[in-house]
Amino acid sequence: MRTWRNVARYHLVVPWAILLMPWVILACSFIVNLVIFSRVSATDAAHSHTGGVASIYVMFLVIGISAVGRSLPFALTLGVSRRSYYAGTAALGVALSAVDGLGLAALQAIERSTDGWGVHMQFFRVPYILAGPWYLTWLTSFVALAVLYVYGMWFAIVYRRWNLAGGLAFTVAQFAVVLVAVLLVSWAGAWSAVGHFFTGLTAAGLTGLLAGLTALLLAGGHATIRRVTV
Repeated sequence: MRTWRNVARYHLVVPWAILLMPWVILACSFIVNLVIFSRVSATDAAHSHTGGVASIYVMFLVIGISAVGRSLPFALTLGVSRRSYYAGTAALGVALSAVDGLGLAALQAIERSTDGWGVHMQFFRVPYILAGPWYLTWLTSFVALAVLYVYGMWFAIVYRRWNLAGGLAFTVAQFAVVLVAVLLVSWAGAWSAVGHFFTGLTAAGLTGLLAGLTALLLAGGHATIRRVTV
């Protein structure tokens, strides 16, 4: 456990890159949207969703990739085991996802109480996904941030192990899985059932699916890092 904490602290040697950069990017997106909404009429702005909150989720994907990409070789040369490195890096990402998810839920609560920051802007509210009570917003945000961070970790590990060819093959393989799934559903004539499943899926149900996906990605990354060389 102490090694895990040391690995997490190792990633925080330059804390602003991981702790502050996602919020800086989000703040820039928020300010741009706030200026835009302040210049349109209340009628036009009513019930308007910006989608700008997606920037912090994209940043967690980037952080997951960069955290492993820049630190894995040096960490292994310091004698840190692959298992400890992976566990510490993943634990840091999960902790950051929980804290930042809570921050997003708090900002959404402020947005609701101020009628969209006074300009009817729905920046932190996203229809269906982030539109429920604060605790569900926190849970969904937490899981969504974590799944992107963990996916970024796995992609970086694949790249470290097999270089550019491996990264391309990893990406192509994912598209191939999606294509095969589409073909199978089409062959079985099951698009109606698939449609009913997703239209009946609640935000809490989607969060559960993402949590399961996070567990699968963690397992995949752990299996891949065991044979990484530097």
